[in-house]
Amino acid sequence: MDLWERARSFAGEAAKRSQELSLEAAKRSSVLVSETAKKSKEIFSETAIKSREMAAEATKQADLLAGQIMHLASDIPVPSIPPIPAISPLPSAAESEPDAAELERYGITDDLREFVNGMTISTFRDFPLQDEPEMSDVPTVSNVRQDLNEWQARHATLVLSAVKEISKFRYELCPRYMKERKFWRVYFLLVNNYVTPYETKYFEELKVKAEEEKMVAQKEISQTSQTTTSEQKDMKVPSKTSTSSNREQDLDVFLLGDLGSDDEGPDAGDDDELDDDFDKIDGASVSTPASLKIDTVTSHSL
Repeated sequence: MDLWERARSFAGEAAKRSQELSLEAAKRSSVLVSETAKKSKEIFSETAIKSREMAAEATKQADLLAGQIMHLASDIPVPSIPPIPAISPLPSAAESEPDAAELERYGITDDLREFVNGMTISTFRDFPLQDEPEMSDVPTVSNVRQDLNEWQARHATLVLSAVKEISKFRYELCPRYMKERKFWRVYFLLVNNYVTPYETKYFEELKVKAEEEKMVAQKEISQTSQTTTSEQKDMKVPSKTSTSSNREQDLDVFLLGDLGSDDEGPDAGDDDELDDDFDKIDGASVSTPASLKIDTVTSHSL
């Protein structure tokens, strides 16, 4: 009987002890979980603080490096390069939309649009084009840098407004991955087969127009020269007429000058000269030879 009571008492104590151990284990587990959560929170907070500090330090170092690069770039002499025509990546809505005829003239066709739709950023970024060599500090006449001609500049402006894919590629690539001039060099090499006929036709039309303007200018110069020559001839004819009339007037004065003086009457000096002439005639009759007198008498007697 005592053994049974002792066994029963031992079992009760064992159950009680087990319950106490369970409560203590649960309590310790709860404390451990709480401490673990608290520690994790502290670790996360410390990690976030460290990340922010590292990001701030990286930004500071990047700004410092950018400042050093700008300082070095300002010390490098920049050669004189003709500016690339300014092309806006996103034209405003206020600008007038180009008409179909202008788009056709500058080679922006449906075939070009379809070809461009098959391009990606990798098409430009991975294009095997060597970088341009560094230019010499001494400018030379033969090394004239002009990346886009007149037709290409207008084509680039129109294609940015009419083909949104090209505008998107340019915005994402320039100047982060490539320079502006390289982008357009790659573009015109890619679309060469589509735009070359239109570019050639454009410059041929300009050449024909220039020749026509030259011919018109030469024609105007020729007409002006003929008009000037005709005016000069017209100015010379009256001078000849006036000269001939002056000569005729002088001749009339020369021929009619003596008649005019006779109408005015003889002067006293003229009377004396006439008297002298008559005296000479009388003297001549006195000194007539004898042979003449005999002939005169004979003629009277007969």
